[in-house]
Amino acid sequence: MTDQTSPTNDVRLRTTLAGVPAYKAGKPAAPRTDVTTYKISSNENPYPPLPSVLKVVQDAATSINRYPDMAVSGLTHRLAETLDVPVEHLATGTGSVGVLGQLLQITCEPGDEVVYAWRSFEAYPIVVALAGATSVQVPLTADARHDLDAMADAITDKTRLVIVCTPNNPTGPAVHADELDAFLAKVPSDVLVVIDEAYLEFGRDDAAPVALDLYRAHANVAVLRTFSKAYGLAGLRVGYCVAQAPVAEALRKAAVPFGVNALAQEAAIASLDAYDELAERVDALVAERVRVLAALREQGWPVPDSEANFVWLPLGDDTVAFAEAADAAGLVVRPFAGEGCRCTIAETEANDRLIEVAAAFRNR
Repeated sequence: MTDQTSPTNDVRLRTTLAGVPAYKAGKPAAPRTDVTTYKISSNENPYPPLPSVLKVVQDAATSINRYPDMAVSGLTHRLAETLDVPVEHLATGTGSVGVLGQLLQITCEPGDEVVYAWRSFEAYPIVVALAGATSVQVPLTADARHDLDAMADAITDKTRLVIVCTPNNPTGPAVHADELDAFLAKVPSDVLVVIDEAYLEFGRDDAAPVALDLYRAHANVAVLRTFSKAYGLAGLRVGYCVAQAPVAEALRKAAVPFGVNALAQEAAIASLDAYDELAERVDALVAERVRVLAALREQGWPVPDSEANFVWLPLGDDTVAFAEAADAAGLVVRPFAGEGCRCTIAETEANDRLIEVAAAFRNR
């Protein structure tokens, strides 16, 4: 039998790792014999890949013995055409969170500050800490929205990056164009403002900004997007950033070589080609979101507006108890202890289950 005794480990790791929180992925739904279980904890698109998209992935898989195109040329040119932006203003990466990590690498030295709303995307404090930078978290307003005035006040000489998540994950509201215009007028020109639009396609708020117009008007604005949500390619990890040429060029330098694999690139291009078909699915999810929000509000829940593919239940100290009640009913939600639960809009049956669980919990 092999000796399992571990040798003394004197490897010196970065001290900043002690302050890096662990990312908590959405808990999967365990199969049960008594009830159909649903996972609504990860903001995944519940629809399977389109046949046309699946076909190009299958075809691309025949050459996985070869490295992919390091420049991601096909997708980059297709995005440039779709978005009407120069190719030089685009950079890709392994999901929007991968590109965000690149943004931190190109802007922050140890000790620099990154301003963002909180609560917001759970990965923000992780990527900031890994860059050796300091998070400056600005509390959301009482209605779960960005407080852009307070975020502007939080900017100091040490600030290198500001993240605006719209719609905000996990609470759902989008920032408004007039608010963002006023905010950008206060941000120093040497501070990069990243507009994270991971859930853009689900938005129906007429007051929301057109982020690409802001990138064209402000040299210090970058727009971050993903194919994981509306396009249903979460498992392939591909995202991108639109920014002015110096920022985009730096992002490409910071990219992991061959990070966007061949299957992901071909699937993303095919998804852009099939967007009209995908849009029908997005519209269906938005209709379900409207239905779920209305039902929850009728029950008396103070749920904020959502422009994403999820709803937020502000449960406070009841958060863990609600998540346990949902789990007992075969429904896995995403709890943030002491704050609330994020619940993805999924299959109609899953949404019905959420409404039922919420009603029972409210009336317990």
